[in-house]
Amino acid sequence: MGAGIQPLATDGEKPIARRPYAAAPSKSEGPRINEDIDVPQVLLIDHKGEKRGVMETSEAIAIAAEASLDLVEVSPTTTPPVCKILDYGKYKYQQQKKKAEAKKKQKVVEIKEIKMRPNIDDHDYQVKVKAMKRFFEEGDKVKVTLRFRGREMAHQDRGSDLLQRVQNDFEEIAKVEQFPKMEGRQIMMVMAPR
Repeated sequence: MGAGIQPLATDGEKPIARRPYAAAPSKSEGPRINEDIDVPQVLLIDHKGEKRGVMETSEAIAIAAEASLDLVEVSPTTTPPVCKILDYGKYKYQQQKKKAEAKKKQKVVEIKEIKMRPNIDDHDYQVKVKAMKRFFEEGDKVKVTLRFRGREMAHQDRGSDLLQRVQNDFEEIAKVEQFPKMEGRQIMMVMAPR
């Protein structure tokens, strides 16, 4: 034994070290099935989709076993819970497919940043406007950052005028989500597509 490490208990000559606690068993995700349904009565829908009415849970499990299928709790919040007789493996597979399909369809909205200076030239401004239009068409939000350097801080009204111009130029296709606010030496504004 090393210095400072003491055995917790001894069994004859062999020291017994304490084992780490086992993690609690994870609660199974998804609906309860068969014997996991612990309510006395359920509203049963059979494998043909016909409503069988309210009955004892044990009777419903027996009917499911007779059809070589599972009793699955599809609506646990109602009283009594609604249970359906179906193939649980197939049901779980269909749920996964639905979830994957929904995930594929969703669009992740990104925030793109456009940086400008208060004394930006017209051509440079048009290049930024073109990029912003493309971002809005793709469904992304745009964060317009206007940075002041040195003596430009004395002319913050120019910056405000420029941001107002941006708002006016995109009035039809975008709305201001976060109005211009000063943070240190820069003014930021967030716009989102309509």
